[in-house]
Order: sequence, then structure tokens, then C-alpha cells
Amino acid sequence: MGWDSNVLMAFGLTLFAGLSTGIGSGMAFFAKRTNTKFLSVSLGFSAGVMIYVSFVEIFSKAKESLILELGERSGMWLTVASFFGGMLLIAIIDRLIPNVENPHEINLVENMTEQQRAKSTKDHRLMRMGVLTGLAIAIHNFPEGLATFTAAMADPNLGIAIAVAIAIHNIPEGIAVSVPVYYATGDKKKAFTLSFLSGLAEPVGALVGFLLLRTIMGPLVFGIVFASVAGIMVFISLDELLPAAREYGEAHLSIYGMLAGMAVMAVSLLLFI
Repeated sequence: MGWDSNVLMAFGLTLFAGLSTGIGSGMAFFAKRTNTKFLSVSLGFSAGVMIYVSFVEIFSKAKESLILELGERSGMWLTVASFFGGMLLIAIIDRLIPNVENPHEINLVENMTEQQRAKSTKDHRLMRMGVLTGLAIAIHNFPEGLATFTAAMADPNLGIAIAVAIAIHNIPEGIAVSVPVYYATGDKKKAFTLSFLSGLAEPVGALVGFLLLRTIMGPLVFGIVFASVAGIMVFISLDELLPAAREYGEAHLSIYGMLAGMAVMAVSLLLFI
């Protein structure tokens, strides 16, 4: 699997995916208006990539590894159990975050002016919302970092596709952190820094995964982790990406983006056969 040789590349991809929250923060400062059509298509595209690659590639590789190790019946059962275990893990994380600070609440760039008008009475609340949103995003990004890192270790091409998909969906999360902090403090640097730091949870998740798994990684552990990663990515796509895309008011475009993401992922996988 090239565990040692792919480590730096895997960390680099995870860092790229996580720190793309900074792109969202920059968009919030320099864009006069949120391009809802672009965001909707992009989020749908990201979901399509993650759903397709989870079911077609990651789940399949996990199943092959576990069947080889445990036999067909036990291998299949453990693959399915690990897949839903990954879903359960991310669902528990999601439930532990208070709804009012949910990181996928939409913040449009144009709403900044409305928040600015109420600045005198809402500064403290806005700052708290921004900080807690950043914390919530950091918690969500931790398993995403593990997913990106694990995929890149197994297959660098697969890791690149997943890193790009996660990077796309981190952009609006960067906006969600920076908008309230900026209008609470008037400090673009502070807002950008908090948004940027919330993305660091992804490489931290990769580091923790590397330290925990490097000594025990084998066909059994690989299969369990990979199936769990597939579950995590499907849950993120269905619970976060597609609903967020629809919230931007471009529901049909989000589905077109999802189909395009699936098609691009399918072709890219075929090209590397």
C-alpha cells in the first residue's frame, strides 16, 4: 500500500482540504455578493464525487480486503458494519454540536450589511456565534481529515479526488466563521485567522490517524477504517452538502452538480485502471 512513501503526500492533501476554509473567508471579504449558483453547483459536485467514490471505490476496496482476511461471509458482514459504524460516528459528532452553532447554517456575503446595522447590540452574540461555529467546524473536520489521509495512503489518485471534494465544501464553512467574527470585531485579520484555524482540524485528524494506525495497519484494520471512511463521507454528503446546496436556493443546480461530480469521478477512476 506504500504506507511510508505516501505519508507526505497524504498530509499535504489533507492540509490543502482543511485550509480551504481560508478561501471562503477571503470570498466573504472581497465578493460583493454570494454567487449562489456557483456555490450550489460546487456543493452538489462535491457530494457527487464523495458519494460515488464511497460506494464504487472505497467500499469495494474495504470489502476486498476484509474478505481476503476473514472469508466472504464474515468479511461482508464486517464491511457493512464498519460502513454504518462510520455513519454512526459522524452522526454522534453532529448531534453533540448545539443546533444554534451548526456549522452549515448559511451565511451570505450580502447579509454582512444587515449584521453591520445591528452591530451595536449584537457584537457579543456575533463573536460568540463565530467562535462556536469555528469550533463546530473543527470538530466536523477531524474525521474528514482522517478520511482524506486514509484514502490518500491507499491510493494517491483517490486521495486527490477526495481532497478536492472536501476542499469545495469547506469554502462556505469558512464564510460561516468569518462573517460573524468580522462584524463583531471589525477586524478582517482576526476573522480570517479564526476561519483558517478551524480548517487545521483536518490535518490534526490525519496526524492522529497516522499515529494510531501506523503500527497496526494491515488488511483487517485497513478494511475496517476504509469502510468507516465510506460511511462518514456518505453521511457528510447527504446530511451536509446537499442540504446546504439547497439552502442557497438552487436545488436543481445542486443535483446537476452532483450528477456531474459522479460522472467526473467515474471517468477519472476509469482512466487510472
